[in-house]
Amino acid sequence: MKKLTSWGKYPLINANIIIPTTRQHLAGLELTGIGRGLGRSYGDSALSEQVIVSENLNHFISFDEENGLLRCEAGVSLDNILTVFVPKGWFLSVTPGTKFVTIGGAIASDVHGKNHHLEGSFSDHVTSLTLVISDKEITCSRNNNPELFHATCGGMGLTGIITEATFKLKPIKSAYINQKIVKAKNLNTALELFEQYKDVTYSVAWIDCLSTGSNLGRSLLMLGEHADKGKLKTHKDGLLNMPCDMPSFLLNKYTIQAFNSAYYNKQLKEEVNSTIHYDPFFYPLDGINNWNRMYGGNGFTQYQFVIPKEAGKEGLTEILEAIAESKQGSFLAVLKVFGKGNQNLLSFPMEGYTLALDFKLNDKLFSLLDHLDIIVRKYDGRLYLSKDVRISEEMFKASYPQWEAFQTLRTEYGADELYHSLQSKRIGL
Repeated sequence: MKKLTSWGKYPLINANIIIPTTRQHLAGLELTGIGRGLGRSYGDSALSEQVIVSENLNHFISFDEENGLLRCEAGVSLDNILTVFVPKGWFLSVTPGTKFVTIGGAIASDVHGKNHHLEGSFSDHVTSLTLVISDKEITCSRNNNPELFHATCGGMGLTGIITEATFKLKPIKSAYINQKIVKAKNLNTALELFEQYKDVTYSVAWIDCLSTGSNLGRSLLMLGEHADKGKLKTHKDGLLNMPCDMPSFLLNKYTIQAFNSAYYNKQLKEEVNSTIHYDPFFYPLDGINNWNRMYGGNGFTQYQFVIPKEAGKEGLTEILEAIAESKQGSFLAVLKVFGKGNQNLLSFPMEGYTLALDFKLNDKLFSLLDHLDIIVRKYDGRLYLSKDVRISEEMFKASYPQWEAFQTLRTEYGADELYHSLQSKRIGL
């Protein structure tokens, strides 16, 4: 047994850790528990009394240069792919805010990026995948075992252990991004800017979640397109490191307010254009190794929700007002626009606005998050399971309407008796 936690550092449990050496070895073990990649899910979705770690399933299998189709094992990370394929002129079709996730994790969480409004989520670019259920290896796609495919994509590892996948990369001419940053004086302006720039491939807004009144939701909207010029130069390892847990008292409403004010005002002009490498544009926090230590030894959680577009202005306003009133500001608050969701049974995105907020853990936090849950439900929204550590069964089942179909399919394949996490038990799966 070994002490184990996830990126939010809460909870900390004792777990039996299994590291299969090959795919064939994995099938032969007939394992139970939950699959795990690099441990970058924030809460307890990849924690169980037994976890099956994919670190040895890290081989490229083939690449179709004509169509950009990469086939690889599930333990290959986005970092591995960028290192090898950016110099060849290829990039990930969809990437989350860190490159330190595996392909298996990206599929299980159906991760999204700054381009969901135009290009969907990660699994929308997956053409097939293979997973192990007990001692059987099953390949599925939209045409072959489609029900299992749509349950596995976004299925939080609860249908089996993903062992390999084939997915599409996008061609690029340069490793650089043409970036535009636009200041928004409040939430209304930010939402208008998202609409104005809806045809730009990448968009995301940082929000000052402690601002109030006429400044409520003041933001910096960051837009990007792949540049046509510049070398196909891959990223470097992060130069900075957080050597130990910071004292948690350093992160309080005063320091967060000071940071937010300084960050918003770092840009004096209404609009700034520049060309930057893809690494700081897509992965700004990857430049600091162990950045999760800045929230202190008690850890942190990220609260990410989505609400339908028609309720966006009203719902976001109510949530931002609740956070500002609580004085429990978030060090990081990021707003994005989602396009239409897909057919995956438990995939998070739906057409609307998604806001992600980091909070350090303390005694008052969960009551605030319970209050935010009520607002999210009021506007027919839902929470992202990959970031969650405390959602109730009632909240989950009310906001993921296809959970019964998902559970029925798990039973059909016998996966309900084999694969579970702390989160799945909490939410009734």
